[in-house]
Amino acid sequence: MHEAGYRALGLAFAYVPFEVRDLPGALAGMRALGIRGFGVSHPFKQDVIPLLDELEGVAGRIAAVNTIVNDGRGHLVGHNTDWVGALRALEETRPLGGARVLLIGAGGAGRAIAFGLSERAARTTIANRDLGKAHALAAETGAVAAAFDETTRAAEYDVVVNATTLGQSDVDSVSPVPAEALHRGQVVMDIVYKPVRTALVEAATVRGASVVHGGRMLLYQAAAQFELYTGRPAPLEVMDEALRRTLAGPLLAGPLGEAKRA
Repeated sequence: MHEAGYRALGLAFAYVPFEVRDLPGALAGMRALGIRGFGVSHPFKQDVIPLLDELEGVAGRIAAVNTIVNDGRGHLVGHNTDWVGALRALEETRPLGGARVLLIGAGGAGRAIAFGLSERAARTTIANRDLGKAHALAAETGAVAAAFDETTRAAEYDVVVNATTLGQSDVDSVSPVPAEALHRGQVVMDIVYKPVRTALVEAATVRGASVVHGGRMLLYQAAAQFELYTGRPAPLEVMDEALRRTLAGPLLAGPLGEAKRA
């Protein structure tokens, strides 16, 4: 996505992966080499914060960072575009104001989405294996905390969001929600995109729910990152097409912005 966007705008940027084993060393390298930006993935979204010079306002409230921008002088600013990506993906399908939302997970991505849902005045319940984390995040966002087994009552919610790594092929392919708890009229979003067709997405599709796959959040959070790195509007259509080619599958059919319904 990023590379396709750079080519489309004729920008002299490159986006490459690094396997980080020394987080402080990676940021020292960013300063020393003048690297413009880093995308931050699990498990570093919270660990990276003490190593930064500044947090953008929303990232500070969320206390999780998925994007770092170097101002060119070695001053590193942490941002969070996960919440932007998640909300934009969900709102392709339905408005969130007043919606009953079951958010599964209270880690870095879960925190971002919880704060975003709070901004939209959704009625959110946060289910997490570590109930203490769920209570802490609920207190910060005006949500309600619940044990992980709240997922068995997912049928009571308008929107169900998996913000855990459950369903990811290299973690655990199991769905966090029983298939029988899903139904037509619900919106079900899984932030996992490896694979796109997770067990939760498959079950939601079969049960007739409206599906928001992880590629949609990935696109929109990347577009926000692109703009932070380059200072230019993201070429969404180009980035979307590049994503579809990479994550090719039946859920990726249709034009940009189309609600992804089963």
